[in-house]
Amino acid sequence: MKIELIGNPRVIMSNPNSVHGYFAWPTVSVLQDGKIAVGASGFRIEHVCPFGKGVLSYSFDGGDTYTYPAPVIDTPLDDRDVGLCPFGDSGVIITSFNNTAAFQRENNIDNEYVQRYIDLITKDDEEKYLGSNFLISRDCGITFGELHHSPVSSPHGPTQLNDGTVLWAGTKFDNVFGGIEIHRLDTETAETELIGKITLSDARGVLNEPHLIELPSGRLICQMRCENIEAFEGGEESLFTVYQSVSDDGGKSWSDPQMILDETGGAPPHLLLLHSGVLLCTYGRRKMPYGIMAMFSRDGGETWEKDIRLFENTESDDIGYPSTVELPDGTLLTVFYARENEESPCRIYQQKWKIIY
Repeated sequence: MKIELIGNPRVIMSNPNSVHGYFAWPTVSVLQDGKIAVGASGFRIEHVCPFGKGVLSYSFDGGDTYTYPAPVIDTPLDDRDVGLCPFGDSGVIITSFNNTAAFQRENNIDNEYVQRYIDLITKDDEEKYLGSNFLISRDCGITFGELHHSPVSSPHGPTQLNDGTVLWAGTKFDNVFGGIEIHRLDTETAETELIGKITLSDARGVLNEPHLIELPSGRLICQMRCENIEAFEGGEESLFTVYQSVSDDGGKSWSDPQMILDETGGAPPHLLLLHSGVLLCTYGRRKMPYGIMAMFSRDGGETWEKDIRLFENTESDDIGYPSTVELPDGTLLTVFYARENEESPCRIYQQKWKIIY
């Protein structure tokens, strides 16, 4: 399958005149009123710092222009990995998670600016805000309600199924080695219910950062990042790839996850079913040449045409977390984060493209 890039990648979120200019881990979605929403962790100073905020930008003209990123999730901790899930006629869920003050302090040991800020974070702050968090809007992202906690976290958030059910495939916040859990989210009460689990028979790997989609047949496909245990604990990385599992009973039971890229092929995945029936997955590659990649399936995820490059970067492996939407004219719009060089902060980019059938 061939693709055609439309124009050059361009920056859609940045803060160039401030030390708080680092933006990362975005999600893009088309909301019910047709506007494009992009969520990200923004106004940071680096990859790990306590200043991250869950921000939103909107485009009302098909991705030509965007509003300035506005903070929506802003706890005293580091709000990361912003996911989006439209549901119903006008509902939107925005998700994030954060790290402990101690973790942020340890990772910024020589930065007095960060240390002084962390001194201000209280135990009460951590008890109130630490975890995987989400807000719900009932007016298409104009206003959002109170902060809720979820037992699981994922970069791109929950998924609405064809019958309106919202499922959240995620990593359990307090046990990242416990596999993937599938929770049903009640959008009225904001309560979650565990309905299924995905576990990996390959003892080398740790599953995390999943994304779930439903096919017209009712089959659920969940793809997830997998990395070796040593890398997850700070050692040498030898596994950074995508595994896939399927469910035919609404998410209660799942097949044994199978590796669908090579061992360092890239991750995490974002799934999208196109109007043509083609299943699209976009993912980041953190081996040289670094980049944003796509793969396609014409048979419901049974086989994949892999490693189609949308963006290349030879400067930094701090890159990835792409997600994609399909516009009314069939144009695809992929949002991701990258840095121009090792000295510049990460920013949120957009690339438009199309498939040549």
